[in-house]
Amino acid sequence: MFKRLSQILFQEFDVSEESFKEAQQTCLEQNAILSEILIKKKIVTEPQLLDAFSRLYKIPFLPRIAIEELDTDFTQRVSIQFLKKYAMIPVKSLPPLPNSSEKEDDQPAREHSVIVINDPSSFQPLDDVIKMLGWDDVVLVLSTRESILSLINTAYDSSRDTAEQLVADMEESGYDIISEIEETADLLDDTSDAPIIKLVNHIISQSVKSGASDIHIEPYQNTFKVRYRVDGVLYDLLSPPKWMQSSLISRIKVMSKMNIAEKRLPQDGRFEVKIGDQSIDIRVSTIPITYGERLVLRLLNKSNILLKLPELGLKDEKLETVESLIRSSHGIILVTGPTGSGKTTTLYAILSKINSPDINIITIEDPVEYQLKGIGQIQVNSKIDLTFARGLRSIVRQDPDVILIGEMRDQETADIGVQSALTGHLVFSTLHTNDSASAITRLIDIGVEPFLISSSVIAVIAQRLVRVLCDDCKEIYQPDDETLEQLRQIKIKEGLGHTDLPASDDTITIYRSAGCPKCFHSGYKGRIGIYEIMVLNESLQNMVMKTHDSHQIKKEAARQGMTSLYDDGIQKVLEGTTTIEEVLRVTQT
Repeated sequence: MFKRLSQILFQEFDVSEESFKEAQQTCLEQNAILSEILIKKKIVTEPQLLDAFSRLYKIPFLPRIAIEELDTDFTQRVSIQFLKKYAMIPVKSLPPLPNSSEKEDDQPAREHSVIVINDPSSFQPLDDVIKMLGWDDVVLVLSTRESILSLINTAYDSSRDTAEQLVADMEESGYDIISEIEETADLLDDTSDAPIIKLVNHIISQSVKSGASDIHIEPYQNTFKVRYRVDGVLYDLLSPPKWMQSSLISRIKVMSKMNIAEKRLPQDGRFEVKIGDQSIDIRVSTIPITYGERLVLRLLNKSNILLKLPELGLKDEKLETVESLIRSSHGIILVTGPTGSGKTTTLYAILSKINSPDINIITIEDPVEYQLKGIGQIQVNSKIDLTFARGLRSIVRQDPDVILIGEMRDQETADIGVQSALTGHLVFSTLHTNDSASAITRLIDIGVEPFLISSSVIAVIAQRLVRVLCDDCKEIYQPDDETLEQLRQIKIKEGLGHTDLPASDDTITIYRSAGCPKCFHSGYKGRIGIYEIMVLNESLQNMVMKTHDSHQIKKEAARQGMTSLYDDGIQKVLEGTTTIEEVLRVTQT
């Protein structure tokens, strides 16, 4: 077999005989599998090796397998650990292979049972799976380990009971629950029979699957509620019986390495879990309330790909303005908005845009949410007195070109940030204010002198997140004249002129939410940003020196051409991205 395999690798993939013999020798010395050594030493890639196996064993090779409807019956008879260990998965049927070099007769037919494997030499495990399933006519297909593991995770995740079903089963049994099981590396691998552990795992799994950012566990006098936040809105997940409260909370506190005996003081903790191929960082906060402890779990999916600037919702002139601002040699650029409005995501997108080997970028954050390659990131730690101000004083001695301050919380931090900007650094930071003009008022309230603000701050970006209409179920409707007039009155009330909406007698087509299974019947799927960018030109700098009235500053900025959050939101309504209700929800606060 080795001889035939080596010939294919020599002829088809330009593998040298010397490299192959070296891999064979390593294989003998370490008692390892040849295929693993060939890939580990980068003599061949995994797809190349599988292509060679395909030619050798006459087994079709499919690099990626996409099955819309996966039959999960096998999950009741074969353990997930077994299939992951040997990288194989049984599937009922598979469509013909596209562009296959094999004859049509060699392709797996739809009526055949198919087992997708990664290593064709795993004869014994393959026989075991066939016996467990009781299959007779089996066709083999080769695929990459990553593709197979992804299919395994999908199959076992979709076959599990829902959290609601688990609660119902537990209510029927009604026995005492004791949770003393260690944290597992992968929630999908956890086969523990302890009901409370299974329930916690399912709550987290369902929340991640729904794209939730937070899980709220809320005890009341006679009830106990679990809710999750999806796209900025809280939804009820389930309401377990009151007697499960202490066990469920204790389980989460054990996972978070908190003191489960302490129920009178607030506590903070964190833990990491894997759900299939997703890595989830979970920060847990608990506070004592009248009827027990209230927990909030913040979910951070580390597997998510960081967004780029054009994907945030910035378009045309706004995108050009931001790209121009972030190329400044010095100054402060502030991003403002309430908690959960996407400020950190915007800042990370900006840093990713300007990151290059010739720029030294250092950040100080609380917490560091994503690891950015090539950027020095400092985590605030109050336990050792590593505050924003103290860390910032050290950063300025590290010869940075760009500094990111997680938040300007106090005068000391703001003063150091201002001084850094005045001495030739580009500084990014955030503030919790409702709009861009209020950031100036906030800095003055903190204690920064107006003349320092006017000479250091070059722009303020205010933002909100609006939910995006689900493409599968959004529907067109014609707003009535009364609705259009109400929108105009809101604009006039802001004192910033008239909105860009067409006149009442014009035909205007916009969309509204409906709801379908793909968006969990919410009518929305995902979120996008709306932005208000105030660039401090000479006119605004002079106004800051004279007054810190945010309303006056905002009027002047609008006169200079600034588009408000409301205007940007209405523009996205006219584009069919979101709804009027969403824009009003996030802007009229």
